[in-house]
Amino acid sequence: MINKRLLIKNLLAHNDENSFYDKKRQLNIGEKEGKAKFLKHICALSNSNPENNSYIVIGVEDEDNRIVGIDFFDDSKIQNLVNAYLSNPPIISYENIPFPHLPGNLVVGLVTIRPNYGKICSFRKNIWKYYGGSVFLRDGSISMPKVFDIEIKDVNSALVASIENHSHNNIEYTLDGVFDFMQKRRDYNPKYKVFKEYFVVCWAGKEKKIKNETYFSRVDIELINEQVKLFYSDLDEVSIEQDKNQFKIIEYVHLGLHDQFKYYPLEEVVIRFRDNATYEIHSQLLFVPPEFDRKTLYHIYNSNQALIRKLKMGQELNNLEKKDIKNLPSTFLLCYLNNFTEALTKLEEAKPYLKAYNKEVYQSYKESMRILRKVKYN
Repeated sequence: MINKRLLIKNLLAHNDENSFYDKKRQLNIGEKEGKAKFLKHICALSNSNPENNSYIVIGVEDEDNRIVGIDFFDDSKIQNLVNAYLSNPPIISYENIPFPHLPGNLVVGLVTIRPNYGKICSFRKNIWKYYGGSVFLRDGSISMPKVFDIEIKDVNSALVASIENHSHNNIEYTLDGVFDFMQKRRDYNPKYKVFKEYFVVCWAGKEKKIKNETYFSRVDIELINEQVKLFYSDLDEVSIEQDKNQFKIIEYVHLGLHDQFKYYPLEEVVIRFRDNATYEIHSQLLFVPPEFDRKTLYHIYNSNQALIRKLKMGQELNNLEKKDIKNLPSTFLLCYLNNFTEALTKLEEAKPYLKAYNKEVYQSYKESMRILRKVKYN
């Protein structure tokens, strides 16, 4: 089993960007340009490595390989994005890798790309400035378009295999990982459980009981064997169930209007552990958007636009407006889910002003966009 933290260190230490490895300071697939560039790199790395994995490491400074981290990204449906835009798409996994020196909310993103062996990956349809039918390959550290017949050659298998072999886990790394987690999250009663005498899952969260049901907030869950953060949330409530074979998480989102809020199930994630020292992760979207009176939503939609205009002009907000702007991302989200299609565009346009206004409001913006991303990809 590969220790993903060690794999990232070996990639950064052993190689500059090349035909099987790329690094990014950040990734933005919420916007068309960022989405297109991400798909271009996936296409190029897949074609350049027909018989081995390729990798993209996210959260690293390009000049000096300094690990600075990015926000936790938990979109399990990123494969759906790749399938929608690429022909002969590779198998994609996105994992969040914690590093001890980073704050708890930051991780390093690791994208693993497993090619569709023997088949050329190409764009299925247009996106941004890339046309359907385009083929990309890696030319050193650059993903370049190729418009002629190409013969795919395998030149990296031995090197990639060597890097992966030097990244395998051992008992020392596992124990160190457990001790690090228990120390780092001692504020929220950390726990661990061993599955199938092999896998170690650590988790912590602020416990709350509602009508004999137990929920957790500020939840942090890690699969220690691979140094992968499975779940992290500052805001939302989750329930946790486990038995000897699996670990199940149900995430809830807090939505509503005029101080009338409810918890709605968003997604269920089940990690199943097998006797042959393997595991699989299944996710299922549970979210059913709540419906609200359209006149009420229309009033809120217009009020939100007025708030954004005041932020753009640098005007001071009164006490009522300060309360409303805290809910602006979630109310724009509710408008969009109730067929106010322009609400998403308005929310995206508000991003820089919300970020400049208040850290709490900006965090709410990121949370609303995360929910939208999950719903859209499904």
